[in-house]
Amino acid sequence: MINYSVDADGIATIEWDMPGRSMNVLNNDSIPAFADAIEKAISDEAVKGVVISSGKPDFIAGADLEMLQGWNGAEEMFANGMALQTMFRSMEVSKKPFVAAINGTALGGGLEICLACHRRMAADNPKAKIGLPEVKVGLLPGGGGTQRLPRMIGIQAALPLLLEGTHLSPEKALKIGVIDEIVSSDDLVSAAKKWILSATPEDAVQPWDKKGFRIPGGAPMSPSGMMTFTAGNAMLREKTNGNYPAALNIMSCVYEGCCVNIDNGLKIETRYFVKTCGTPEAKNMIRSLFFGIGNANKLASRPKDIPTQKFTKVGVLGAGMMGAGIAYVSAKAGIDVVLIDQDLAAAEKGKAYSEALLDKAVKRKKMDASKAESILSRITATTDYDQLAGAELVIEAVFENREIKADVTAKAEAVIAKEALFASNTSTLPISGLAEASDRPANFIGLHFFSPVDKMPLVEIICGKETSQETLARSMDYVKAIRKTPIVVNDSRGFYTSRVFGTYVSEGIAMLAEGVSPALIDNAGKMAGMPVGPLALADEVALDLIYKIRNQTKEDLGDKYIAAPSDDAVTKMVEELGRVGKREGKGFYDYPEGGKKHLWKELSEHFPQLPEAEQPSVDEVIKRLIFIQSVETARCLEENVVTTPEDADVGSILGWGFAPSRGGAISQIHTTGVETFVSECDRLAQAYGARFTPPKILRSMAEKGEAFYAA
Repeated sequence: MINYSVDADGIATIEWDMPGRSMNVLNNDSIPAFADAIEKAISDEAVKGVVISSGKPDFIAGADLEMLQGWNGAEEMFANGMALQTMFRSMEVSKKPFVAAINGTALGGGLEICLACHRRMAADNPKAKIGLPEVKVGLLPGGGGTQRLPRMIGIQAALPLLLEGTHLSPEKALKIGVIDEIVSSDDLVSAAKKWILSATPEDAVQPWDKKGFRIPGGAPMSPSGMMTFTAGNAMLREKTNGNYPAALNIMSCVYEGCCVNIDNGLKIETRYFVKTCGTPEAKNMIRSLFFGIGNANKLASRPKDIPTQKFTKVGVLGAGMMGAGIAYVSAKAGIDVVLIDQDLAAAEKGKAYSEALLDKAVKRKKMDASKAESILSRITATTDYDQLAGAELVIEAVFENREIKADVTAKAEAVIAKEALFASNTSTLPISGLAEASDRPANFIGLHFFSPVDKMPLVEIICGKETSQETLARSMDYVKAIRKTPIVVNDSRGFYTSRVFGTYVSEGIAMLAEGVSPALIDNAGKMAGMPVGPLALADEVALDLIYKIRNQTKEDLGDKYIAAPSDDAVTKMVEELGRVGKREGKGFYDYPEGGKKHLWKELSEHFPQLPEAEQPSVDEVIKRLIFIQSVETARCLEENVVTTPEDADVGSILGWGFAPSRGGAISQIHTTGVETFVSECDRLAQAYGARFTPPKILRSMAEKGEAFYAA
């Protein structure tokens, strides 16, 4: 696990190489072993210095969050946190030079080990990531990161890295002073040893332990420090709306810790770390953003005992934005793609989408030209269905029209092998109905991508009534191959993501129709933690698309259709006012060319607003916008549309941007408490309509005192 050796020059090497893991992590096994190795090196008078290295392709990924969850209460967490701080501090004050030989990715606690070393040398590995990403899972660095980084590069430079969890390349890390040197991968450890042999006693003392040390750029109470924190707090509030305690605690940690010496600063950091770990937001984000997404990416729900499918060739039918995006991510994953459209010009235009993305990557030096050329060469733009021969999977991404989809299904199946899979990228049409056009419904499945495909991480896999378990397993293999996160749902109108996402937009429009101020509606949406307000989001999606989907649903369901309180407002916007959204430059907002979008000034004439005294509170608007999504998600669970709370949470965050700090649509219920949530929904249903009525699954859980998660 931790290999210890001393060479003839008296240089100790502490090599991390944890068995059975692809990456090294700080956990209950590795931390004591590392502490023993440090103590051994420090206490051995023959040891002149220490190199910390890795026997794996990467350095250290950070702390194991399962370890944190296993700590029992704040007292144990504080004690363990301070033990870690003491261990790192012993390296700094040992009077022996410690060098971090960073061969690859060093994140979180892995980087904090490096910061506690007297010198940081990184290999020339362009794939390596260096950073402190704890804030992304609702935490803050607990191994000295909030104290050493500002003292090393200055508060102004450190805060963005801490507050955004930015990953740096070795080159960028060197430029801003996070590391000291980049050397050849082959020479990394020998270069570290060479530096130790030439080091002076002064080199084995950290800058902050030297007399007269001043923080680069100024301490918190200096004029520049005061400006940084004044502006920083305002910017933080604007970006987070107070939804992320970790970010605020990082600011406090840096401010308070940098006003005192390093030892007291480390104690301050540990106190804030413990405080942050206990927040609902941290628990929610760890559960969903780390474990939930991690399990989904590992295909934890993949049907067992089915051989893994390797994809070498896929077909994509329809070269519009969605089809072009699917072709791009497939080719980027090393898969040959046949991109088909009605005419060659349309197919070539779809291929040009990939070319533009690749050109941008080359210009930004994120990819070399030869690799970009290789990716583009994998895409064949054509009108010829015969070129689909040999494809293991065909994905249709044509218009949301059953007849068109049935036509391309038949054409593709006439060419591809009997065992090949056929998938529809539909976002609303039931898969079982589309599969009726297939000669092999067991091989028919839904793969719902999100736009833009190259950026959106989620793929919603939809099983029809006849979809086989083998088809599901092989489809999950494809999603993993293209480096996307899958969730599995069962067939239903709108499936899971489109169905629940629609409630957020619909509730916002319903409030507008009731007379609630449009500015209040959209600001409340953002204050709740959603990326965009519901009215602005409706414009993004396109009001005429919402209108068409509503009409198609109404036609399909007939007498069973239940009108939504937003229906009349959508009809008015599209039919009477001709305002269809951002695409045409006019919806609930105006989109002046070259200017900033703003709410349509005449909106209140067509949707009269209540007097100011009768406007609802911000909290009430937030509750309506958030609870409607959670109650509909619970219905999806009850109807077995989405099969696990974990998939529901992951899908809500990655699919439509449900507030990450709330952990997802089901975690929102869990955090509120099922009984409290049911009671509040009953109140909302009484006030605003039956759509808020809690489903039986929630009432049953409330009566039994049950919860969705253990903690």
